[in-house]
Amino acid sequence: MLFNSLEFLIFFPIVVGLYFACPYRWRWALLLAASYYFYAAWKLEYLVLILISTVVDYTVALAIARQTQPGVRTRLLAVSLTINLGLLFTFKYFNFFNDSLRALFNQFNLFYDVPAFQLLLPVGISFYTFQALSYTIDVYRGKLEPERHFGRFALFISFFPQLVAGPIERARHMLPQFRQDFDFSGERLISGLRLILWGLFKKIVIADRLGLYVNAVYNNPAEYQGWTVALATFFFAFQIYCDFSAYSDIAIGSARVMGFELMENFRRPYFATSPVDFWRRWHISLSTWFRDYVYIPLGGNRVSVERWYANLLIVFLVSGLWHGANWTFVIWGALHGLYVVGEVASTGLRRRLAHSLQLDRRPQVQAVLAGVFTFVLVWLAWLFFRANSVSDAFLLLGNLFQPSELNAIYSPWAGVVANPGLELALAVGLIGLLLLVEWLQARAWQLPVLTPQPRWLRWAAYLFLALAIMNLGITEEVPFIYFQF
Repeated sequence: MLFNSLEFLIFFPIVVGLYFACPYRWRWALLLAASYYFYAAWKLEYLVLILISTVVDYTVALAIARQTQPGVRTRLLAVSLTINLGLLFTFKYFNFFNDSLRALFNQFNLFYDVPAFQLLLPVGISFYTFQALSYTIDVYRGKLEPERHFGRFALFISFFPQLVAGPIERARHMLPQFRQDFDFSGERLISGLRLILWGLFKKIVIADRLGLYVNAVYNNPAEYQGWTVALATFFFAFQIYCDFSAYSDIAIGSARVMGFELMENFRRPYFATSPVDFWRRWHISLSTWFRDYVYIPLGGNRVSVERWYANLLIVFLVSGLWHGANWTFVIWGALHGLYVVGEVASTGLRRRLAHSLQLDRRPQVQAVLAGVFTFVLVWLAWLFFRANSVSDAFLLLGNLFQPSELNAIYSPWAGVVANPGLELALAVGLIGLLLLVEWLQARAWQLPVLTPQPRWLRWAAYLFLALAIMNLGITEEVPFIYFQF
């Protein structure tokens, strides 16, 4: 069930109405049933996997809490890690590594006869697996008491607003909320619906529109060069941001209507002034997960410089692989790892350069230059993220530097839109509007789409967004990009 579908438009108001009409003590059961229905709407068999993770982590956490022997506690944690990561590997990565090994063996004319499994990737498996693992690890570390109410724990794993594409929540944040009794609040309703409206605008009007151009270029990489590849990659940077942040907005807004607060997942990432700053702003729930459960256990920066750099590279390589079973994602992660290591290693050099150019006396100019440089690095990495294969990625990278006529940028729209020039102006204008809104947000302006006053301006913004969705939105129900992860 997609957030941008008629089914969700019917499903969500019914759930909210029943939720507030239901006695407090049974609300968890209603939300759990709604969440399982929401997930089963894709494929009923998916529920088996999420139930396995739920039962395993619920049981293991209780057993860990009862144990005082470190060795036994560690073995119990290993059970949770093995089962959860085993399911994730089997359904998401087995065929990827199997095909990679087959290709390697074929290079040396060696026999390799392990068959591929015909397995359908369960939507959201990476998200709920990481959410379940964080709970068990926190119990193991003594940072969290295990949840003894199985139903509330099952709801934590499967809560429908953020089940499929996050934010990846922590039990310390969500489980106490599931024990609260929320009364209906008109203020929360309006605040939540505002976020949902803004999210739908970003998804249907901006992301899906840009996707038409991006798909035409990236699905036919040999046909386009120069400016066209550059523009398609630029559009993809905003397509994936609007697509993913829209899901987070709708998830946060949907939960807020019922009284629950989910964590912030994006914080104006394209205003970042360094690669490290970018990852403090992009997919925050995932970057903090890797920080807490991979980077710090590896030693973080409390080790030798060489080991520190290795820790950073490992985290970003694993993060890239988390996004998908394709070497393009690994390369994307490696690039970001190199960006971050390069930033850390060049701290002194950059300070001396800024001082010699007197940029330290002009911090605003320095921030703009750093922001542009950071965006170029991120933009280049997105080329590998979006490419369908490594060969396509390097073909596009080579074509990027091939000369081309500026007018060629209209060719991907041929036969798709009636007026390519107008479509280009609209796409650029929508990106400009998005950046303007976020620029004003960064300066704490009281935006009508985000705040309740003044009333006339607020309702004018609502009307503008609604009319834009109805008249400029892509009518086809396009799945969210991060569903595949």
